[in-house]
Amino acid sequence: MQHEWQAGTPAETEVAQVYDEFVHLVRFLTAGERAHDSALSLAQHSLLGFIARHPGCRATEISETFGVNRSTVSRQVRNAVEAGWVEATEGSVRTGNPLRLTEHGRAILDDTVLRRHGEIRAGLAGWEKDDLDRFVHLLHRFRSGVEWGATRTPDQNDGDISA
Repeated sequence: MQHEWQAGTPAETEVAQVYDEFVHLVRFLTAGERAHDSALSLAQHSLLGFIARHPGCRATEISETFGVNRSTVSRQVRNAVEAGWVEATEGSVRTGNPLRLTEHGRAILDDTVLRRHGEIRAGLAGWEKDDLDRFVHLLHRFRSGVEWGATRTPDQNDGDISA
């Protein structure tokens, strides 16, 4: 197996290193917020962010956008309604209830986004603007180059990090 860098083809060592960094980043994103009692999990954050941007959306739309089973979304929505973050308004049985954030839901989403931005800001402290611009460019380039499976669609949140 080739382990030396060839133009346009990363070696297995580099692929493994990138993968390891992404695993650490995903762990940070999924577990990091739980350090704060009032912060949302990544799933809750994604759900509330989507509903905030698409008031009146239904669980089926969320399921299709996120590429997850409707029962998973329904469970998350039920928990969000019980927590007082989301309200489900009257809708047809066939299409589901339109969803909206409550004031409490908006407040907890805003608080979580502010905390996450603070964590990112701390991680970028001391970076030069050129480094930051290059980092953003490279992250976008990587994300754009990832092939999406048949059951998944590209980021339908247009890169909105509050999703």
